[in-house]
Amino acid sequence: MHFLRTILLAFSLLAVAATATNCGNKAPGATEATEEATPAQGKEHTSAYICPMYCSGSGSDAPGKCPVCGMDYVENKKQDSPGHEGHGH
Repeated sequence: MHFLRTILLAFSLLAVAATATNCGNKAPGATEATEEATPAQGKEHTSAYICPMYCSGSGSDAPGKCPVCGMDYVENKKQDSPGHEGHGH
């Protein structure tokens, strides 16, 4: 009887672990393709200088520190500047 309880407990824990790792932080119905196609929006993603932790409401046009976590802003390498396609500078 003890062996049977141990086996059932092991399977229960395995099921909980599999469910927890499968959920992730995705919205219901979201797929990786839709997440990649939707660019991140908000000042914390689109400013010239951003917090490495993408704190909500952070971001600036000048270097500085994040008002939320205190980390130094970094240059936003992903910032898209219209009209700058086709040449590198």
